[in-house]
Amino acid sequence: MNHRSSPVQPSATQPSTDSAHDDQHAPVPAAARERDRDAEFDRALARILAGHDDAAPTTTGDEAADGSGERDYDGDQLDLADRRALRRAAGLSTELADVTEVEYRRLRLERVVLAGIWSSADSSRAEAEVSLQELSALAATAGSDVLAGVLQRRSTPDPASYLGAGKAAALAELVAAEGADTVVCDGELSASQRRGLEDIVKVKVVDRTAVILDIFAQHAKSREGKAQVELAQLDYLLPRLRGWGESMSRQAGGRVAGGAGIGSRGPGETKIELDRRRIRSRMAKLRREIRGMGTSRDAKRSLRVARAVPSVSIAGYTNAGKSSLLNRLTGAGVLVEDALFATLDPTVRRAQTPEGRPYTLADTVGFVRQLPHQLVEAFRSTLEEVAEADLVLHVVDGSHPDPEGQLAAVRSVLAEVGAQRVTELVAINKADVADPEVVQRLLTRERGAVVVSARTGEGIERLRERIAELLPVPDVEVEVCVPYERGELVHRVHTTGQVLAEEHTAAGTRLLARVRPRLAAELAPFRLSGARA
Repeated sequence: MNHRSSPVQPSATQPSTDSAHDDQHAPVPAAARERDRDAEFDRALARILAGHDDAAPTTTGDEAADGSGERDYDGDQLDLADRRALRRAAGLSTELADVTEVEYRRLRLERVVLAGIWSSADSSRAEAEVSLQELSALAATAGSDVLAGVLQRRSTPDPASYLGAGKAAALAELVAAEGADTVVCDGELSASQRRGLEDIVKVKVVDRTAVILDIFAQHAKSREGKAQVELAQLDYLLPRLRGWGESMSRQAGGRVAGGAGIGSRGPGETKIELDRRRIRSRMAKLRREIRGMGTSRDAKRSLRVARAVPSVSIAGYTNAGKSSLLNRLTGAGVLVEDALFATLDPTVRRAQTPEGRPYTLADTVGFVRQLPHQLVEAFRSTLEEVAEADLVLHVVDGSHPDPEGQLAAVRSVLAEVGAQRVTELVAINKADVADPEVVQRLLTRERGAVVVSARTGEGIERLRERIAELLPVPDVEVEVCVPYERGELVHRVHTTGQVLAEEHTAAGTRLLARVRPRLAAELAPFRLSGARA
């Protein structure tokens, strides 16, 4: 995807320097600082817009497995091939001139300009740059060609148009010069801010939340995932409905609509009020459906609990390599792609510790800075699986410019769903391309973390050992002699418990082991006399 940097318009607050040349006592240092600040913004935006060209998909943990770089543990990646069939192409017109554009399902790339605000009170310039760079990646994943951007330094967003009046006017000029059709703002816009900025720039304006929701809508595949995304979209849309023309007029059927009078003699709902009521009704129905879908998941989880099978949930920032790590540990063949939110639907696979104890490994949806609260609420039933796990495998991208920010963003969401008390194991992924100094800094900060590379296999065995160490161990010690015809009990002791000693006698298999309470109750009839209860 081609991105090019365009000259960024100077800040609207930049003072004129003409008088400074005429008067030696004018505040030249302040003007110079203003010019330096604008130059810094220009350089930052140039780095952001060039970021995707510098990133090679073959060097990431979520790389596509194709060609010479194919990896057996990633499977056939049929889902990835299907997704790539729906590719967007630059230069397509909205009016199709050739039917093959439909046959090949090619979609037109939107031409996008980014707009961001840096509040020095809330974040450093580096953090603002990382946030805007992430917005650029989100826009590209959603299907756009990022052309240019503006970054304004101000304490708070303008309540009328997000950007200040001067910067908004400069943005309008930049949009016209680039031929852009969309402006993406790095923040959540109110309905009035969006409308005010659209009136200035004369093109469609969307915010960060809308872009993330659009990506989720494209990538959701399961029935539950689609319902969760639709619920989040409706929750986002409800307070942002806009009406004009007939939408603001009253509908027939007012105070006495129940069969009284020709025109029902009273003001009824406006069209926009009717739309809101329909959206609320649809949201209520979706919530009921999602609760019903959770029954199957609860049944499967209760079966694992009854069989005393420990569970591990993989959590982490989007594109940190969670799916690649799941494939490396279990051979699940889950879709992997160098894109944000490539996989949304959770996947559960069986795995084993080095000594043979089984456990489940579940992949979850990725997180991101400023994750829309609508998505957290809609996916709460799925995210609560993490709170029920015995261990959270927290994957962080060691090659990311701000891995500490990733850790903080993920932990804030985990705290929202009540998973902060679950034992956490940090896995620093993409060690093959990460800066060794950054990795060492993370190891110093996160005690017990493991450095791995899902791509090369580095550290995977150590990761398996650490998972085995942190999984809950059976806590009931039994000494039994199991008859040979009850061999299934011996097998369960070996697979779900911890065998301390084993001996084959004429009466049966003699075991000294630690097991879960449920299995201990089934072994009680075979307990040896004098053994500890």
